[in-house]
Amino acid sequence: MNAVGVQGLVDWQAVWITLKLAGLTTLILMALGTAIAWGLAQSRHWSKRPLEAIISLPLVLPPTVLGFYLLLLLGPKGPIGEITQALGLGVLPFTFPGLVVASVIYSLPFAVQPIQNAFETLGARPLEVAATLRASPWDRFMTVALPLSRSGLITAAVLVFAHTIGEFGIVLMIGGAIAGETKVLSVAIYDHVEAIEYTQANILSAGMLIFSFTVLLALQIIRKPAKVIA
Repeated sequence: MNAVGVQGLVDWQAVWITLKLAGLTTLILMALGTAIAWGLAQSRHWSKRPLEAIISLPLVLPPTVLGFYLLLLLGPKGPIGEITQALGLGVLPFTFPGLVVASVIYSLPFAVQPIQNAFETLGARPLEVAATLRASPWDRFMTVALPLSRSGLITAAVLVFAHTIGEFGIVLMIGGAIAGETKVLSVAIYDHVEAIEYTQANILSAGMLIFSFTVLLALQIIRKPAKVIA
């Protein structure tokens, strides 16, 4: 099969929407997840464990269950849906902004957990040393905590991006399969299989397989830096 033939078989709209969704979700979660992870790492309050359990729920809940409740919350009669309608934003289900909201919630533990682990591994000593040098809390966070937790931040960004790329259940329930607006790669593959278009499904699936392998290889390199032999 030549390049022109392959290009005609690939749903580039779905590829673009998937990359845009993954990019926006990663940007939002790197800010939101870092703030939440820092708060959890510094907290000794009894509510820390329940909050960690709530954040981790998407890891164990079936995507259809989470998607169903998000559909109710974001729908016209849900509490969030009523707020968005009152603000003149309409309802979020079956729109691209709705997909972003759902992906942020579904991928939240993939951002928070690696960053929180990095902050907790850092310990209090470097921050105490910076405090003795009269660094403000903001300076200690920006110039000590974040640079020393770089590995956790990179891991979180890679995991969130890859996880959002592969979402299926939630994006199907919240976004549907509106071509050019909410139809992402995983849904496009599902549609091709249903239509017995195995060539198109195979091309898209092979692309996602190569992408997933590359992500896992990158994570291994990040977590286990190669030893330099003198």
